[in-house]
Amino acid sequence: MVTHSPGIRRNRVLQGAAAALVVLGLLLWWLLPLGEPAPRGAVTFSTGVKSGVYQRYGELLQQDLARGLPNVSVTLRTSQGSPDNLTRVATGEADFTIATADAVSNYLMEKKPGWQRLRGCARLYDDYVQLIVAKDSKIHSVADLRGARVGVGQPESGVRLVADRVLEAANLNPRTGVREVFAGIDKMPGKLQRGELDAFFWSGGLPTSAVEALADRFAVRLVPLDGPLVKQLHAAGPATTRYYRSAAMPADAYPKAPSAQDVPTIAVANLLVTTDRMDAALTEGFTRTVIDSRDRIGREVHSAQLVDLRTAIYTDPLPLHEGAKRYYQSVKP
Repeated sequence: MVTHSPGIRRNRVLQGAAAALVVLGLLLWWLLPLGEPAPRGAVTFSTGVKSGVYQRYGELLQQDLARGLPNVSVTLRTSQGSPDNLTRVATGEADFTIATADAVSNYLMEKKPGWQRLRGCARLYDDYVQLIVAKDSKIHSVADLRGARVGVGQPESGVRLVADRVLEAANLNPRTGVREVFAGIDKMPGKLQRGELDAFFWSGGLPTSAVEALADRFAVRLVPLDGPLVKQLHAAGPATTRYYRSAAMPADAYPKAPSAQDVPTIAVANLLVTTDRMDAALTEGFTRTVIDSRDRIGREVHSAQLVDLRTAIYTDPLPLHEGAKRYYQSVKP
């Protein structure tokens, strides 16, 4: 009969206990996964012109992201607008951005660099197309812009895209029917006040602070963009114009430039955009913060109040990013 010393028996007991702990640990890891580590890193968020809605929205969102994603550093970068934003994100110069659905559709249709990689995170708020003139101007419709000096945004802006299409819908060639002036919302109000412009287009949430500030110091009014214009836009081709819809700006959208009634116009949705390169956990957290921050941001950027969880998932024409999809599944009732 073979006997073992107490030391050998004790070692074997310890080895058996260690093996059992390893097995138990593996079982717990399999049955109770600890989940992914908190997202970390640095991302760039491409916004818009300095005094535009995109930039202000980005500044406020950056504050909420610092709380919601404490290990992620977010850098804001101004831009000319939606087309510029899309180019940056699609080519890797930025990680997240906001862009209008018509600009996204145009980018995809023209198969610009990186178009296949673009993904949607959320449908945000609507932009309203605004045509602003001096209160005593003789311009009362888009057709009256013939030969006028018209601000149409910067060359790579969503404003220019929609302004050109609206002019064409009114049978005005943007290159020959009017005198286009390329400037952003940071410049166009001053040019109108100084008499360097007869009118300017803007596409943004209501109200836009730069237009409010202009109305505070200079008498302006909004020119109606009525239903027939929308029909003409749609007639130009559904692939590029189906994202425009008829809408109405409240008569008191700009209290210092009130209208007797609501002003007919054109609306287009804004989308939060990234690419398939972006980490799923980080995108999930980014999307969650955008939705959760609606009320706080909405107190300063009123259009952000319209961000709605029920419609945020509809990011047509872009497929949802996998991380955004995970977020919406997590909050499904």
